[in-house]
Formats: sequence, structure tokens, C-alpha cells
Amino acid sequence: MNLDYRGVPGLTTAMRRQGKEKFRPDKSKKLREQVQEVLRYFHYARRTELTYWHWIERFLRFHRERTGQWRKPNELREAEVAAFLSHLATERGVAAATQNQALNALVFLYAEVLDQPLGLLAGIERSTRPARLPVVLSQVEVRAVLGAVVEEYQLPLQLQYGAGLRLLEGLRLRVADVDVERRQVMVRNAKGFKDRVTMVPEALRGALREQLARNRKQWAADRAAGLPGVALPEAVERKYPKAGVEWPWFWLFPAGKLSVDPVARVRRRHHLVEDNLQRAIRAAAQRVGLNKRVTTHTLRHCFATHLLENGTDIRTVQELLGHQSLTTTQIYTHVMQKPGIGVRSPLDG
Repeated sequence: MNLDYRGVPGLTTAMRRQGKEKFRPDKSKKLREQVQEVLRYFHYARRTELTYWHWIERFLRFHRERTGQWRKPNELREAEVAAFLSHLATERGVAAATQNQALNALVFLYAEVLDQPLGLLAGIERSTRPARLPVVLSQVEVRAVLGAVVEEYQLPLQLQYGAGLRLLEGLRLRVADVDVERRQVMVRNAKGFKDRVTMVPEALRGALREQLARNRKQWAADRAAGLPGVALPEAVERKYPKAGVEWPWFWLFPAGKLSVDPVARVRRRHHLVEDNLQRAIRAAAQRVGLNKRVTTHTLRHCFATHLLENGTDIRTVQELLGHQSLTTTQIYTHVMQKPGIGVRSPLDG
């Protein structure tokens, strides 16, 4: 299969949408530092840096194993990229989305870091492994799991389910992003660089008010201690360098301990650690005896499925989830308790 990489949505497409001028990294630095430099210029998240470097490194290691020696990226071109992507599909059996992620990382490397855009990629074996249907709990099971979560992590997980948030979308919320009175949560710079609005569940309004009151005390204590302000999106930090010490920018779910910022290299207060929430929900599922694999993202799947089961219009669910395509949202119709138009099994009479 021949593939014109320009038709694949990826970082370079997003960069062009942002209207950014061409940025050239410092060629005297190591490759990883150059990749990091360009990504940070375009304000991409730390996780994006790790993901894209992971694929670039795997690409280089793949060709080292084939040839027995390290080769520089500019010595590897379309044929080598196509061979690596085909290897992922035929030998590693990755899903189509994973193969596309690897492709986007390499497109970014050549176009934005090396300034040597790839041409037509010929002969790629495309992944055909279909995406699996998501694991979904019943509403009774969700309540049981959330009730078994340790207290420190209950509210962020409850909000993730009640508002349909991705894990990091919830943890990165700022005080100003949550309007308890209007029952709105503003999710900023989400997947696809889009903002969206979702709801504050009525059941959580009281708990969120208490959380904000506790946060205000913590924020005041941090200010009194002279700590650096919280981390800011890079564009905000350049325009408003002191915003990190202001109350509206404080985390909705701040960590109890200080940690070293991996970018700024200063000791400051971060939001709760995502791995801790993942462990907390797995432990809670085990406590209540569920025989399903439960992660924090399961809560987002449950949010969408339960709304559809309760009669919410699918386009409304699409907007609340922030899906670009309705096709993505439609996967939840396959895991509803009443799929399609509510057809009954003949065994039920």
C-alpha cells in the first residue's frame, strides 16, 4: 500500500492549523533535545514528548537490529520508515491507531526537526486489527467502585465519571475552569487542541465547594511560604509570567507534596499523580469483587454509555466527550444494555 503521509492527521497538521512559522532547533544538541525543543515551541504536553520520542527511538533501534549498527535518521528515508511501519502491523500486531501514532512521530521528526519532509511511503502493510469494544460497568457497579476508592482520590474520579473527562483532563483542571454555580466545567486544550464545556454533576456541587475551600487554604499557605507558582501552559507563562501564583490558576486537585518540575527544574506543587489514581481504581474494583478490567478511562466509557442508555441524544454525547467524529461516539451504542432500538431477546418472551 502506498501512503501519502500528508493525509494522516498528526502533529504537523495541527501545527499548520496554529499558523506557526517554521522553527529550527539547535543542531549542536542531541537528537532527543532537538525533538524536545521543537515540541515545546509548539506547546505540546510532556506526555507527547515521551510518546513521540518512544517511537523515534524504536524506529532507530529497529534498523540497528536489522543492520547491526546505529544509523542517523537522515540516513534513513521513506523505505526504512515504510519497513518499520509494516513491521508494527505484521509482526507486532498493533492496532491501526498505534501504527498511525508511530507514523505521526516519524512525520514530525523528518518535517519539523530534520527539515527533510518525507515523500510517498510505498508498500506499507496497514494494521487491520480492529479496535476492541470498551469495558463498561453498570451504574450500580460504578457507584460501588467509586464508593470503595480511598477518600483522597474519590472526588477526582467521581468528577471524571460525572463529567466524562479523560484522566489528565480532570487532573489538569484549574480553579477557574470549574463554575460550581453554573454547573459547568471548561476543559481547555483537550485532545485535538480544542476547548469544550461539560457539566458539573449536581451530586458533586457540595463536595467541589469544600474542595475549593481547602484549596484556598493550601494556596495561601504556599504563597506565605514563598513557593514558586504552579506550572502554566507555555503561551500563558510568556504573556502572564506571574499568573502561576494567582488563585484562579491553582490546581483543582493539587498534590499533597511538592515535586520537582521536569521542565522548569524548580520544586513546586503539581496536580495529583495520574498513576496513583489508576492504582486506586484498580484496587477499588478488586475490593468490590468485579471480574472486569477497570481503569480510570473506563469511567469515561461508562459516562457515554449511561447517557445513551438514559436517552441522551448521541450528538450531545459527542459534544460532551469532545469527539471530532460521530463515528467515534457510535462505538458506545454497541455496549449499551439496550442496543440499537431496544430489541428484546426471543428468550425473554
